[in-house]
Amino acid sequence: MRIATIERKTGETQISLTVNLDGTGKCSVENPIGFFDHMLRSFCKHGLFDLSGTIKGDLEVDQHHTIEDTGIVLGQCFAKALGDCAGIYRSGSFLYPMDEALLRAAVDFGGRPFLVCNAELTGIPLVSVQDGKEGTFQTDCFEDFWNGFVQAAKCNLHLDTIRGRSDHHKMEGLFKAAARAIRSAVEIDPRRNGEVPSTKGTIV
Repeated sequence: MRIATIERKTGETQISLTVNLDGTGKCSVENPIGFFDHMLRSFCKHGLFDLSGTIKGDLEVDQHHTIEDTGIVLGQCFAKALGDCAGIYRSGSFLYPMDEALLRAAVDFGGRPFLVCNAELTGIPLVSVQDGKEGTFQTDCFEDFWNGFVQAAKCNLHLDTIRGRSDHHKMEGLFKAAARAIRSAVEIDPRRNGEVPSTKGTIV
């Protein structure tokens, strides 16, 4: 089983995550941001990754530090669990339809981190109410999360909204598309016989 645990403690956040790349889609993370929790659960469900841990951050400032650092920690978990990437498919892509929105993700765990994010979001925060308390999600933190992930996971990720109206649908569809693309990339290729998927013989 490819499992990794990473802890990150700074003056702004305290995050601990454990990921199992060969899981069943279970997500049990203590997450203080409602919509973000929904995104991580969708990521796990569609990628068949098991994720557990706790997320704490300086939400009295804003959501940026918490969401970006979670992306960093999750990316570090993937990098640690993948090791030298021997035997995996390495790349994957997925086209995900979600109501009026159509989303695309393509990823390559080739050791060169780069994010292209054309999510086409409005930048207007999502607003929710739970137990009489109003909560928001800063949509500009969506790209921050994925930038943190790709830098730490050392992968190349392209996220595109082909069309869509709802920011909720765009972000959720992109999380699901990314999950399916990443799932395809990190799965073991039975024909590769444990070799590193690179003509160089190594992924750096």
